[in-house]
Amino acid sequence: MSNDDESRVRLDKWLWAARFYKTRALAAEAIAGGKVQVNGDRVKRAKPLQEGDEIRIRQGPYEHLIVVRALSDRRGPAVQAATLYQERPESLAAREAMALQLKSVHAAFVTDIKGRPTKRDRREMERLKGK
Repeated sequence: MSNDDESRVRLDKWLWAARFYKTRALAAEAIAGGKVQVNGDRVKRAKPLQEGDEIRIRQGPYEHLIVVRALSDRRGPAVQAATLYQERPESLAAREAMALQLKSVHAAFVTDIKGRPTKRDRREMERLKGK
């Protein structure tokens, strides 16, 4: 390998090595679906990454805005994977706010009902559904 080849890693391999996706196939699917952008552009999975590239990753309701700090094409422990990137502070704050919002919405719909709903419960559910 030349020095230039060592300083570049495919995007799908890096996302897998940095533990954003469990498999390279899932990483490639996300890239093809437009859920991953590098430096603001939609790219292909073989895009070579360099240190300093900005990556935007959308996973469900969460969005990660990260900067590549190191390159690796091998998947290692989570502690090692966390050293491959640095998340922007505004991205981290937005994800925490989203998690708090989703948690409060989820808590509003979770009840302590055990077993089948009673007639009263069914009427309440129908009322909420608008039937």
